[in-house]
Amino acid sequence: MNKPATKKLLVVEDDAGMRELLADVLNRAGFQMAFAETGEAALEAARRDTFDLVLLDVWLPGMNGIDVLAELRRMGVTARVIVMTGDNTPETLMRAVEQQAYRCLAKPFTPTALLEMIQHAFEAPAEEMPIEVVSARPDWVELLVPCQFEAAERIVNFLTQLRANLPEEARRTLGQAFREMLLNAVEWGGKLDPQRKVRVACLRLKRMILYRIADPGPGFRVAELHHSALQNPPDKPFEHMVEREKRGLRPGGFGILVAQAMVDELLYNEAQNEVVLIKYLNDDAPAEEPAAPPA
Repeated sequence: MNKPATKKLLVVEDDAGMRELLADVLNRAGFQMAFAETGEAALEAARRDTFDLVLLDVWLPGMNGIDVLAELRRMGVTARVIVMTGDNTPETLMRAVEQQAYRCLAKPFTPTALLEMIQHAFEAPAEEMPIEVVSARPDWVELLVPCQFEAAERIVNFLTQLRANLPEEARRTLGQAFREMLLNAVEWGGKLDPQRKVRVACLRLKRMILYRIADPGPGFRVAELHHSALQNPPDKPFEHMVEREKRGLRPGGFGILVAQAMVDELLYNEAQNEVVLIKYLNDDAPAEEPAAPPA
């Protein structure tokens, strides 16, 4: 970490051992800190002082962390909040998204993971458009995501935690494929216009997980994707990089190929502005009980 000592963090954690660990890691990184053991104490600290970042445990005695986050927002606190939790249920994670938590740090975590996430929080663009939660059912999560790289990365973080009960290899490959296709959607379909939204759905069925990504663009034709690795001849796997350099595009262009290799099925609609990713699960993969339909 290379952060100035003037950065001040509010750490909200009721476990004494965890507070001691966080104090040691953050002190070594050069941060100033204030600690709160309860939600009420955290709110009082926020009334007295201004913080650059909040590290917020979810399960606190009395008032839980998500309610604390909601109250901080009502108070006008704009500091980014990193939620620390082992709770990966849709209800908890999507409430955190609704209250504009920056990211979720799953417990247990390493000091390196903590410091990297703090660094990302300080380096991220200042302006953030809200992410809308359309559905937070255990078997159906649906979101409207602004067409910004930062918003896309935040949602990848939350949905990765949401599916943490998957076998490790399935979680890794599905997460990478989803990230590649979501970044494509916000960049090419949404033209990185934060006023435009990508609609993302994550459905958990008994034997599969399905992601659907619908961007606001008109779609595309594969034959016109000269900046994509899809067009490369077999003997020239990097030929598209010349076209990307001409256009001033970021390095990449492998997104669709990467996603195809990491999921079991990848389907586009006719206009090719909506894509479905499917990952089939083994019989021994942990399954979630489908939620009962609303009354």
